[in-house]
Amino acid sequence: MENININASALEKELEWFYKVLKARMDAYFSNGEPVSFRTLPPPDLSGDQSVYTGFVSHYKFSPAERITIMLAAAPHLRPQLLDLFYAKNTDYDRGFTEFGGIKGANHGGFIPTGETASFVLGGLSLVTRIQLSELLGASHPFSQHNILKLNPPPEGEPWLAGTLELSDEYLQLFTIGKYKKPTFSSKFPARLITTTLNWDQLVLDANTREEIDEIISWAENQQMIMHDWGLAGNVKPGYRALFFGPPGTGKTLTASLIGKQCAKDVYKIDASMVVSKWVGETEKNLSRVFDMAENKDWILFFDEADALFGKRSDTSSSQERYANQEVSYLLQRTEDYPGIVILASNLKGNIDEAFTRRFQSMVHFPMPNPREREELWKTIFGRGLELHEDIDFKSLARQHEISGGSIVNILKYCAIKASQRKNRKITLADVQAGIRKEMAKEGKTG
Repeated sequence: MENININASALEKELEWFYKVLKARMDAYFSNGEPVSFRTLPPPDLSGDQSVYTGFVSHYKFSPAERITIMLAAAPHLRPQLLDLFYAKNTDYDRGFTEFGGIKGANHGGFIPTGETASFVLGGLSLVTRIQLSELLGASHPFSQHNILKLNPPPEGEPWLAGTLELSDEYLQLFTIGKYKKPTFSSKFPARLITTTLNWDQLVLDANTREEIDEIISWAENQQMIMHDWGLAGNVKPGYRALFFGPPGTGKTLTASLIGKQCAKDVYKIDASMVVSKWVGETEKNLSRVFDMAENKDWILFFDEADALFGKRSDTSSSQERYANQEVSYLLQRTEDYPGIVILASNLKGNIDEAFTRRFQSMVHFPMPNPREREELWKTIFGRGLELHEDIDFKSLARQHEISGGSIVNILKYCAIKASQRKNRKITLADVQAGIRKEMAKEGKTG
């Protein structure tokens, strides 16, 4: 609670100053008075307090104009009534003032600032200020590079400053409660944090597959040394891109989770069904949210069933296919620019567009386990918690049935259910055989 009070105190001072600047700008505009000057309205001296916001401003050495822009973006969240001044009515046209910009939200009753609003607050009708905003809100500014705030793209065909000004959830949380809460799955953030309680010794992998995985881990652990200590940043692009391909249930998702666990990195699994949209531009927007939030956090991005997003582009000239190809091109660029690890998972390598595969550092095959590996999987998965009937022979089961580790986990669950119905912990051979038949039936096979 103490940290929240410290943060709130610093933000109160900054918002009070912001409102003085805003009021002075409005008064000068309507009375043709002296333009606002940060020399006569300097920002508050925040030195001495321990707030996150103060440390943030000090770290980046932000100017008064940059601090005003941050407060303008934060005001709808912290003090929405401060922006009610922009609801002044232009009596000449019986409407709001064009130069104030802004929109009204679907639920929010207050004023939501746009780039036009920032231009007016910082410079009135100054064309110089308007042009300078292209740097302040551009890709090379720390606002954009560190996902602090951004100017959202405006509706198609509208001026670029018509986009809304948005302070990232991450920094809003840091400025207020002093810590960043990991995002949860939603339509706004179509990715889930995945973790595992298992360890490498509980995952059975082909030797070649494990060697490829070790290379990814080595990159994750030694990237800083390779790129900076060895001076290879000029020749080697940051980040790492890998394709995991092979039949379902062969350990692709678990491997991604274990890489994150070993390297102490969060792994976010992107839900393709939530990302892909039939509406033009929506797929790019959904993907942008994920990449923007991940940009500076060193997350591992795991695209399961990646065919839906990274599939081969069509040569057709229909408008729908052209938009789909644009989406793939956008995704290719974001994936290539991402400084962390991106893992795509697919059942078949050939389903992925060659434009992506050419840029992968690793193409990791997860084959169906051989009889020896299947025996090890049976023993590992069935090796704890339940009693096994003496007739169960894992070597024989492994030799007779070509199934994946994922299927064996499903069989274990089936057997546990049958045992629970009998009110005992013992699994019979009949349970196992019935579970195998259920798994085989899923693939149209007989067991």
